[in-house]
Amino acid sequence: MNQSDRDALIEYWLQEELGLIPDQPIETAAADASFRRYLRVKIGGQPYMIMDAPPEHEDIRSFIHVAKLLEAGQVHVPRIHYYDIERGLMLLEDFGTRHFLATLQEDPTQAQGLYEDALIMLSRIQRCDSTSLAVYDRDMAMREMRLFDQWYLRRHLAITLSEQETKQLLHGYDLIATTFVAQPKVFVHRDYHSRNLMHVPDRNPGVLDFQDAVHGPVTYDLVSLLRDSYIELPDSHVEAWREQYRHICSEILSVAITPEQFKRWFDYSAAQRHLKVLGIFARLAYRDQKRAYLQDIPLTLRNLQRAIAPWDELRPLLELIESLESRGLAA
Repeated sequence: MNQSDRDALIEYWLQEELGLIPDQPIETAAADASFRRYLRVKIGGQPYMIMDAPPEHEDIRSFIHVAKLLEAGQVHVPRIHYYDIERGLMLLEDFGTRHFLATLQEDPTQAQGLYEDALIMLSRIQRCDSTSLAVYDRDMAMREMRLFDQWYLRRHLAITLSEQETKQLLHGYDLIATTFVAQPKVFVHRDYHSRNLMHVPDRNPGVLDFQDAVHGPVTYDLVSLLRDSYIELPDSHVEAWREQYRHICSEILSVAITPEQFKRWFDYSAAQRHLKVLGIFARLAYRDQKRAYLQDIPLTLRNLQRAIAPWDELRPLLELIESLESRGLAA
């Protein structure tokens, strides 16, 4: 079904089946990295968000399931007013247009308050029941890191790895995965960053894009927040907020965590995430023709280097990546 057919289906669903008459034409709000798109509509003067998730590509049951888990934990997610699973449609609460990234770009002085709120909300997420979610295990972590060599190195940098380079890279992945999966596991949002956190007046932030949540490493969402691919935070702020959250994690897990252990978990989660994200950005650009993501590669690469550099066992991986970068840029 093409977009015009989806538009007609949405209008029919709202007006003929739900009896909801829009005050004005429905407007496109956003499209994300998946096949989903979002539309904004006013009905009776009240703003709503429509999620359009074509069922041949998306399954909104995961969104509904995870939303219920998060709501039970007092996490501020959009209220689901209506949904149609077979058609892939939902009418949601509208959190407005101001995500954290937009607010911080306009007024960086708000960072302290916004990130304090985000850490409090993250602590609620991590206390939610994640027993029904998929486990973020070693196989998943490795599959995600392989996107780096498949899409970033081969497609973006046009590099063909030698047998020895492939072995070195896989050894680095293996080291990262070992520490990654050894962390205590909690509810993991998986994309807890500045574009998915909405700046709202009550119970800030409003949390979006949580449908891919898993049961996984305790530092993963903290990395997504503090080593964001869309905004670069000062190292001093990252270190202070990471240390602040270490104490919160100790309470959540009821176990003492040393600063050194927490930094190791944090950096290895960052290494895993940024290898994956570099691959995803390249795939979005070349497979899906969403080339705007290429502009976010330099920061993601810096975040990867920051994560790997402090650890001696990962130094060969850092040297390999820097060598491949130079080779790709010179080509």
